[in-house]
Amino acid sequence: MAIIRHNYEGQIGELNKDLRRLGLRVYRNIDYALESLSVNDRDYARQVIALDKEINALESEINEKVIMLITRQQPIATDLRLMMASLKIASDFERMGDNAASIAKIRLRAQFSDNYVLTRLKTMGKLALLMLVDLNTAANNNDLTLIKEIIARDRDIDDLYRNIVNTTYLIDNDPFVSGQAHLAARHLERIGDHICNIAENYYYFITGERFESYDN
Repeated sequence: MAIIRHNYEGQIGELNKDLRRLGLRVYRNIDYALESLSVNDRDYARQVIALDKEINALESEINEKVIMLITRQQPIATDLRLMMASLKIASDFERMGDNAASIAKIRLRAQFSDNYVLTRLKTMGKLALLMLVDLNTAANNNDLTLIKEIIARDRDIDDLYRNIVNTTYLIDNDPFVSGQAHLAARHLERIGDHICNIAENYYYFITGERFESYDN
């Protein structure tokens, strides 16, 4: 029985490592996607698109591990919460990877030279990356205060998104480029939303309760 329990705990540990590895790969791809927006070399963008396949594969692997653990181990309530949260967290990470790949595809279609827009797009991305770094810290330490702060900070990304899409002039004097810039901003705004979803799932895992509002 002790051996079975030891193996089970080892599998739970591997699941946590897989989630962190997935988060690291997503972080890297978002960073590359941001870099691709302002460099002349399109290989940055192509690299993001190629690496997204690894993110998809790892998410599938995590899903399979969770299903196996649930069906074979009949986990207790706390472990079951972890597994259900892991499925949702992996899904949000995978979608963030898709958003990063979509930004890279935008770069293959258009390049932005407007410093006003580029600065705001990159700021949105940097804010998201900082949220991811803090989310890793919060998850490691079961820090509910930091989790709540991360969720609240998504407002800053939303404000920048509205600032970009409400820009009245044509970006780079081109309606197509303007549309692509607005689309890139939308993908960055969605990345912020997915980070909030992950933070809320960690909150649920730690407390057993759903996160209700910024004021909790």
